Amino acid sequence: MPDDNKLLYYFKKWSDITDKDEPVILSSFESASVKKKKDLLVAGDTCKYIYFITKGCLRSFYIDSKGVEHIYQIRMDNNWISDLESFFTQKPSKYNIEAIEDTQMLRISFERMEQLYTEVPKLERYFRILFQKAYINALKRLNATMWETAMDRYNNMLKEHPDMFQRVPLAYIASYLGITPESLSRIRKRR
Repeated sequence: MPDDNKLLYYFKKWSDITDKDEPVILSSFESASVKKKKDLLVAGDTCKYIYFITKGCLRSFYIDSKGVEHIYQIRMDNNWISDLESFFTQKPSKYNIEAIEDTQMLRISFERMEQLYTEVPKLERYFRILFQKAYINALKRLNATMWETAMDRYNNMLKEHPDMFQRVPLAYIASYLGITPESLSRIRKRR
């Protein structure tokens, strides 16, 4: 499926866009790509885009005062990634976004998104649902780190994203789960 069609497919899942809306939507997005291990966003820069990943894998992370990386998001094909706080406030980001694989994306700027809401009002519903889901996922992740065991978090990830274990280095998965690589290794051996 061409990249444009993937994007339209996901918009049509939650909003009632018409054939007339499609060219307006597609003209609002631009293609972008990033090579494996290259940065899409660097902490301290302002996040200017929201990205729809058509093929590839990205991670967002921050580095604490001790120099330790903490992965906040891992996103693959047909998912969105951004630093929404920086994007909406247009203030510097605390996060880095880096490609785990060579990645193809479609991106939209803050200004263009605001204009698109006016041109295709039905898309406001899509993005409202998308941002609600992002907020709920962030809360679920926070709650999981407080109340679930590492084994439970691992099992949930394995159930919800089995392909992640083929495409993402285990050290990144451990960081995302909030555990050490050694703990992840022990958990995997016990399964």
